Amino acid sequence: MARSDSLAKHKPKIVVALILTFASGLVDIVGYTGIFHLFTAHVTGTTVHFGQSLALRHRSDVIAAFSIIVAFFVGSVIGRAIIESGARRRFRNIASVTLAIEALMMVFVVAGHARTVASGAAHTYLYLAVLAGAMGMQTATLTGVGPLTVHTTFVTGMVNKLAQLVSRIMFRGYDFARGRQDTPEKRHAQSAESKQAIFIFFIWVFYVLGAAGGTASYMRWGFAALFVAIAAMVIGIATDLVTPLSVEEEREQSER
Repeated sequence: MARSDSLAKHKPKIVVALILTFASGLVDIVGYTGIFHLFTAHVTGTTVHFGQSLALRHRSDVIAAFSIIVAFFVGSVIGRAIIESGARRRFRNIASVTLAIEALMMVFVVAGHARTVASGAAHTYLYLAVLAGAMGMQTATLTGVGPLTVHTTFVTGMVNKLAQLVSRIMFRGYDFARGRQDTPEKRHAQSAESKQAIFIFFIWVFYVLGAAGGTASYMRWGFAALFVAIAAMVIGIATDLVTPLSVEEEREQSER
């Protein structure tokens, strides 16, 4: 079933997507600042670091980067499995389950952060993996808003999609200025894609704000800064209980 091409029908989901994106930026920078200087959501960068560490034979960095990559993948698989289970059981509020698990994973990291320093590298790798797994699960939880595929834990794909939209908007605007292809359908498409571009731009903005907020809050509270991200999960859960967030994701799974 095709997704609605109107973002106006998905306002609660748009708000939650932005809030979760903010949380991802925060978690990413807290993990980077507090553990091994590696990103727990930005798997592309971590993969590059993994390759570099292999070449340089930096054993601890190899283990840390590999832990993040595997945990993110496993978290995403588990998240998709939970969404699939919700689709088969027609449980509309399944996003509450994945977001609650994600929040508990971050609580685990906050509760154990003092032991991270005291207990050595093994615990460090564990907390890296838990944060990365939480980000993978979030990635699976909310994958689309209306016609758009949305990533709340990394922005490379979002920036690429924004570039595609801006290009189409510019060429269509050029055609309009020249009096070509100026039809109601084209005008509707121009308006819809302009709104999509604005939304995607704000996905990037909220990731930046999350990173900035995470940096400031980590400097003040340490790993307790993750409670800000946990609060974002709570908002997501509350919204899902009123307006199910993963219905589209469930439908896509059940129709395959």
